[in-house]
Amino acid sequence: MEKQKERGEKSIRFMRRGWGLPCLLAFFFSACIVFGAQLERQGSVSFTIPSTWLLPLLLTLVVAPLLRASWNLAGSRRRCFPPEQESPAGGNELRSFGIYALIIFFCYLPVLLAVYPGFFVYDAQDELMQVVTRSFSTHHPLLHVLLMGGTVQAGYKLTGDYNVGIAAYTVLQMLLLSGIFSWCICRLKREGMGKAGRIACILYFGWFPVIVMFVLCSAKDGLFSGMLLAVVMVLRRWQAEGVSVGKEWILFAVSSVLMMLLRHNGFYAFIVFGVFFCRGKRLLLSAGAALLALFLSSALSFAFQAEDSEHQEMLTVPIQQLARVYCMDGGSLTEEEKQILYEVLPEDALRRYSPKVSDGVKVFFDNEAFEKAPWRYGRLWLSLGLRHPFTYLNAWFMTSYGFWYPHAVVDVYRGNTVFTFTYGDSSYFGYEVEKPGVRHSLIPWLDKVYRSISLDVVWQKLPVLSLFLAPGGFVFWFMVYVLGFFIDTKRPGRAVPYLLPLLVWATVLLGPTYLVRYVVFWWFLLPVLCWDLINEGNCAILTKA
Repeated sequence: MEKQKERGEKSIRFMRRGWGLPCLLAFFFSACIVFGAQLERQGSVSFTIPSTWLLPLLLTLVVAPLLRASWNLAGSRRRCFPPEQESPAGGNELRSFGIYALIIFFCYLPVLLAVYPGFFVYDAQDELMQVVTRSFSTHHPLLHVLLMGGTVQAGYKLTGDYNVGIAAYTVLQMLLLSGIFSWCICRLKREGMGKAGRIACILYFGWFPVIVMFVLCSAKDGLFSGMLLAVVMVLRRWQAEGVSVGKEWILFAVSSVLMMLLRHNGFYAFIVFGVFFCRGKRLLLSAGAALLALFLSSALSFAFQAEDSEHQEMLTVPIQQLARVYCMDGGSLTEEEKQILYEVLPEDALRRYSPKVSDGVKVFFDNEAFEKAPWRYGRLWLSLGLRHPFTYLNAWFMTSYGFWYPHAVVDVYRGNTVFTFTYGDSSYFGYEVEKPGVRHSLIPWLDKVYRSISLDVVWQKLPVLSLFLAPGGFVFWFMVYVLGFFIDTKRPGRAVPYLLPLLVWATVLLGPTYLVRYVVFWWFLLPVLCWDLINEGNCAILTKA
């Protein structure tokens, strides 16, 4: 009777929650749906049409009650999972770690044989050539250039076959990420996750196509996402138990520094996270990690004399905005404004404007001219923005809406010819092996499956399944849902560890286009989010706000 009474009181408390947050998130979701549908259909949002704003409001009236009811239900159905008592020697956990890691690793082996030597794609040739020619730049993170390019080149030097080097790097990344996933599952086991949950996690990390693709991909995004997952796991523990001296310090330092060294935007997101969401010892540790990452990055640049004179990556959105105004409202520019614009972006480059990707324009950006008088071009950008605010917004939305609209089709490279094929209606994943590598599939039928997922648009249009594959689909909105639930239950501290990946997501909105690779960390984090949603918090990691 007492337990029934306690559950009844708990349900009443949840029913009394306010409506402000559900309405706010419901409107955000509704606006994303309406705006995204217009962007997908016509390439712009009609901001001046009343229905553009009326439809989100009407949709909010439907979504907000559903959100309120689901949070109430989730709160009333959460369970307490007693934490596992760790043995003094830690032998059981070490054994579990080894078993989980081996199972996950062996799940990847058939795919590696099918796509041998791995997915050597997304600037892979460019990074390798930096190592081969000893001519480095900071366009790509030097740590990844040296690790990936050095491994591939070493394999070639030893065997005379670049495929061996590519495969060696792929196996190395498989080992590292299998270890991170296994360690993550062991932590969830310690928090009370049962055998069924751990099996589900192992199968998910080992078999889900998006994860497999990037575990076997030479791009930096897989390792970056693994390090971000490790940082989040440490932050979850600190959020409950506080910061204590020990191996957690080392885990935090190594994972956060490597995360920042593997992608430039990871450094910016980490700085913002540290400044606004860290206090006391955590702030000091975050500052120390950021300074160490900055020092190591500078040391690598100095040691390898890396060229650092590019600005277009930071100016991707302004470049797209200027190009869109030029192409769509060019008649409104004076001759003087055009001449100033041509100084940094030649006329031929501006005509290459593609709404969904900035690469065709930004590659021609004149960095030397910009460095001489950045204020001159900043003033031009501001002046045109005041005259064409909606054009600017649409230029930005078109390169980023795939990160928040569930039904966006990833086709940003349509018509681009790469080494072994020309992109058609889908640019979901790069798939190929860039030269000097060559694909030699040992399991052709499985190779065809991954080629199809990567390049056939049908996978992005399948009901339900497409939502789990979309970068702005289930994985993103589930994160928003869970963080909203944490705040709604008056324990916002639980949301703090996930604010770091959310900040990383915010930085990719300012990037050149929308691709799965930029937000693959959402798939890495999904099992942890699911666990935190269903776990009432009997274990220490979740009881403290």
